[in-house]
Amino acid sequence: MKAPTLTVAAQKNGVLNEGARRGHIMAHDDEQEQHERIFTLSEANHLIPQLNSKLTSIQHAKAMLARTKEDIKKASAKAEYGGGSTVGHLYISGLQQVSTNLQAIQELGILVKDLDLGLCDFPHLRDGRVVYLCWKLGEQEIRWWHETTTGFKDRCPLEEDPA
Repeated sequence: MKAPTLTVAAQKNGVLNEGARRGHIMAHDDEQEQHERIFTLSEANHLIPQLNSKLTSIQHAKAMLARTKEDIKKASAKAEYGGGSTVGHLYISGLQQVSTNLQAIQELGILVKDLDLGLCDFPHLRDGRVVYLCWKLGEQEIRWWHETTTGFKDRCPLEEDPA
């Protein structure tokens, strides 16, 4: 029997689904078990300030990476001759900021769909099935949702069912 495979975040947080506790994973696990966390609307909205801060940091770091990209390319091209760049430390810092903040968001169980837009999904149970609560950077609270098989363009207001 094959041992269950767990994500690093699940192992770190001690999160196991029932199949993993039994020592196997059934092929027909519930949709809920495909996600590390299922959010209530209140839980998801409670994370918006933290998510806002982390996504803003990522966007600032990405802007700095874009500004230093040409200098880094030149240094890389000359690396065999000693290379070097005065902006190398800024570039590395930017990479670390993106990585650290993105990892922190993912460890919360939030799905980042687009860093430039700040678009994120929160797995949520609605009418007995998993859907995504949909939030975009700049929105004060979550007011939208969509099916797991669709995306931002198909999102529906929370108080309304899709047609």
